[in-house]
Amino acid sequence: MDTKAFKRSLQHSENYHRKGFGHQAEVATQLQSEYQSQLIQEIRNSNYTLTRGDVTIYLAQAFGFCWGVERAVAMAYETRTHFPTERIWITNEIIHNPSVNQRMLEMDVNFIPVEGSKKDFSVIGSGDVVILPAFGASVQEMQILNDKGCKIVDTTCPWVSKVWNTVEKHKKGEHTSIIHGKYKHEETVATSSFAGKYLIVLNMGEAEYVANYILHGGNREEFLAKFSKACSPGFDPDTDLERVGIANQTTMLKSETEQIGKLFEHTMMKKYGPIELDNHYQSFNTICDATQERQDAMLELVEQKLDLMIVIGGFNSSNTTQLQQIAVQRGIVSYHIDSVARLLSGNKIEHRELSGELAIAENWLPDGKIVVGITSGASTPDKVVEDVIEKIFEFKATAVVV
Repeated sequence: MDTKAFKRSLQHSENYHRKGFGHQAEVATQLQSEYQSQLIQEIRNSNYTLTRGDVTIYLAQAFGFCWGVERAVAMAYETRTHFPTERIWITNEIIHNPSVNQRMLEMDVNFIPVEGSKKDFSVIGSGDVVILPAFGASVQEMQILNDKGCKIVDTTCPWVSKVWNTVEKHKKGEHTSIIHGKYKHEETVATSSFAGKYLIVLNMGEAEYVANYILHGGNREEFLAKFSKACSPGFDPDTDLERVGIANQTTMLKSETEQIGKLFEHTMMKKYGPIELDNHYQSFNTICDATQERQDAMLELVEQKLDLMIVIGGFNSSNTTQLQQIAVQRGIVSYHIDSVARLLSGNKIEHRELSGELAIAENWLPDGKIVVGITSGASTPDKVVEDVIEKIFEFKATAVVV
């Protein structure tokens, strides 16, 4: 399939919408009332610091809703306004935030059902409106929707689209796309659908395994078993790694993506020599500005003397997990929560560990004066952050009274 030609054809279809419907002002008022926070704005205006009683809050200087997420949510609201009676579907969560996705359901915007591990597109009929989320959708899903005669509202983040353009360039040059990401993540699934040959590496350890295979060869069957769910059909490591290009899931840790890029650049230079490097290696900057800004702000925040760190974001939010990883690597007591409901009491907190498991920690809130670092992922509304901060204040005030 010529994915580039299909995408170009789709974008010229009268059923395809990517620029909203002219209800921006109306929707902006609604979004402000539902997701923004006066308290958070006050903290921003006070050099990202707030003290109340025994609690001092240090807020990261870049956190929460990024431009791409805000745009996707606004377009979803506009879609409901513009199509008040039509059936509206989303191919996946609009963003990785439980409160926002619940709000979609309340607006009668439904998620395409999943049977086993596959989406059931049979529920969609001609004329239905289907929203593609901020992470995008695979080219195969777009083709199904186009063939069904759906109205497609594409809220894909432009940074994700930039990665798609990058893997198209790899394909044109007959380079295998090595994608730094999680093979199950919606964004990586979409990106790989636009690639030709591809291999998905989760981290530096997997990248080093691939680099070693490029230089020294290895057990082909072991390689294919290791990446059985993370490579293109018919992938052959003995021939498909002669030319490689680097791409990434935009929410991965910036520093690791850069290290992986450098590793493969050095690997190809070592194998083919500097003169032939350009024929065997391609790299384009596809690191999302918002992801980078939030990671940089987190790196700055963890330099402070903190008693604990709260990272707020959906449990399936990759960029939030990366923020949590920074705190864990620095040895700071840190809890990843998705909503204020996880603060069970002043003694118990339910949180997501880096392993993905949910756990309950006791005595999480220290006695006496404390300094709490707060950040949130790019899909987290300010209102959710406000609720968490107010609950911490409440628990500490109650403890003092007791």
